[in-house]
Amino acid sequence: MALTEIHVAVAVIIRDGRVLIARRLDHVHQGGLLEFPGGKVEPGETVQQALVREIREETGLRISMASLSPVIGIRHDYGDKRVFLDVWRTEAAVGEAEGREGQMIQWLPVSQLRDNEFPAANRPIIRAIKLPSWLAITGEFHAPEDMLSQFQACVQKARPELVIVRAPELNQAEYQAVARDLMVVGGDLGVEIILHGAADRLEVVPEAAGVHLPWREASECRRRPVPAGKWLGVSCHNEIEIAHAEAIGADYVTLGPVLPTSSHPGAPVMGWDVFRQLTASACVPVYALGGLTPADGDVAAGLGAQGVAGISLWWPGN
Repeated sequence: MALTEIHVAVAVIIRDGRVLIARRLDHVHQGGLLEFPGGKVEPGETVQQALVREIREETGLRISMASLSPVIGIRHDYGDKRVFLDVWRTEAAVGEAEGREGQMIQWLPVSQLRDNEFPAANRPIIRAIKLPSWLAITGEFHAPEDMLSQFQACVQKARPELVIVRAPELNQAEYQAVARDLMVVGGDLGVEIILHGAADRLEVVPEAAGVHLPWREASECRRRPVPAGKWLGVSCHNEIEIAHAEAIGADYVTLGPVLPTSSHPGAPVMGWDVFRQLTASACVPVYALGGLTPADGDVAAGLGAQGVAGISLWWPGN
């Protein structure tokens, strides 16, 4: 007999850079593990109404429906139970939190959220909380000797948190040298660097924050090719590629092209409606990619995405 899917409303409640976390009671499903507060959406309720009710009942905090914004939707099959986690975020909870159902609660810094302390279905939520709302990708450098100054100028103006260094014009040795130099500049400015290309680039530049795999590289992987604690991203274009990215343990995917791009005029695009459908079926954070502007970030987020990624978002001349 097919298991009925349980619709669960989940709240990411943030205050002063900390997230409200509860510990599941020992006698319940997956007892003893940490979780984000929330509960089952009752018949006739919207997810926002369920969150307002559940958070008040569980913690005593008051939240308004208007303060909630979507984070991610996750379908997960535990074997004995199928759930759809409908995750929303607020930074406007009012009151002092307390465990009104006997559960221990605490405010944890985002950096202290550990996968193995949460149910498996919660792990993409941790990724979504830790990832920024937009993902910067480097474009063409004007000249090799200007790489560092150009990168520094772009970072100082746009203030990204994560930057994918995409430089297909460089050979392996040149890329490694440039990536290391950019990490020094980025480190001084509070920016982390993600390498672009084959996963083994991380072996020779292990101090990078992670690696982003083009689809041709990801398609050859049968398991996660980078260690835990490093970001793994994958470029995807359809549902099959997203499913493969999830199977190899990707922390996020880029999905596109959503809109026409100047770099590929006349190329097919998926449009926002297809993007929404694919994002809804994904179980990892999704960045919209292709022909987008910073203003499209709210559009993407409203369709369930983590945000937007791209070159033209911040890089001059692209």
